[in-house]
Amino acid sequence: MERLMSDEEIVKAWDDICKVLNKDQDELKRDVLNHVGNKWSLFVIHALGIDGKMRFSNLQNHINGISQKMLTKCLRELERDGLVSRNIYPEVPPRVEYELTTLGRGLLVQVTPLWFWIADNINEFSEARSNFLNNSTI
Repeated sequence: MERLMSDEEIVKAWDDICKVLNKDQDELKRDVLNHVGNKWSLFVIHALGIDGKMRFSNLQNHINGISQKMLTKCLRELERDGLVSRNIYPEVPPRVEYELTTLGRGLLVQVTPLWFWIADNINEFSEARSNFLNNSTI
């Protein structure tokens, strides 16, 4: 497997990450990273980035396996941190739509390479899991 970073680059990257995490508002950074990095938040960011404005039910149908409770929690956290906006239209019944904010679109730009990396390496993940299962049953 080709190495993308030298040992020195890895050490420098780690040092840079540690410097950022050890500054002001450390707890807020960890909290944002915790919920932004969970799978449901990434799926919400992706869905809204691809399809634009969506109603709650459309978003839930778009994200296979997410419960109403988890989607509500996820949307509230993303809205609280300025990544998603909620627009309420005064109609009967009320219509609510969610969309990415500028900050949310910036996050989408940052995580898109991660999605591509996963897709590009899916065979290696599958092989590693198969090897793990074969070796762990011995």
